Amino acid sequence: MDESDAKGLCPFCKSPPSNSNEEEIVRLKKLMKKGNTEAYYLFGGCYRIGTLGLPQDHANANELYLKAGELGCAGAYFNLGSAYQHGHGVEIDTKKSNHFFELAAINGNVQARNNLGCMELEAGNYQRAMKHLLIAAKAGYKVSLDSVKQGFRSGIVTKDEYANTLREYQKSQDEMKSEARDKAQAFHEMLG
Repeated sequence: MDESDAKGLCPFCKSPPSNSNEEEIVRLKKLMKKGNTEAYYLFGGCYRIGTLGLPQDHANANELYLKAGELGCAGAYFNLGSAYQHGHGVEIDTKKSNHFFELAAINGNVQARNNLGCMELEAGNYQRAMKHLLIAAKAGYKVSLDSVKQGFRSGIVTKDEYANTLREYQKSQDEMKSEARDKAQAFHEMLG
């Protein structure tokens, strides 16, 4: 254990945790002025769910997510895609939802890649859908692997594609294994 962990300091900036919502808001705003992507993303999340004493405000959250996305945050683009898909702070707009999911996927968000695959399935574009789902499954996304399995069963995915995807999925899972991750998973399962 790092000495900073024992003192309760942030492992990245070595500062103590803030004692109040106001301090945390000030800290995030300072980081945003410096162009900190994660600060924009976190502050957007605070508005999205209404934490740190901030009101729930999807429109404000979406503005912050857009800035975070422009700074390279795939999760922010994913959240914008979800906002347009479900009408959180914006009108439902499938084209914009698709656009932001594409940006998230390009930046490595496998859940966005999966969503693109599902949207293509709904539109009847099976080959295009499977391309997205194969990529997400190979990156270790279980939901996509299940969809690829269905694609194999229905004849859209070849035996070789399916076998290769299974190998890549397993390789991805093996790379993510760690004792800390296993403990966290066991704790999460214990909570139910």
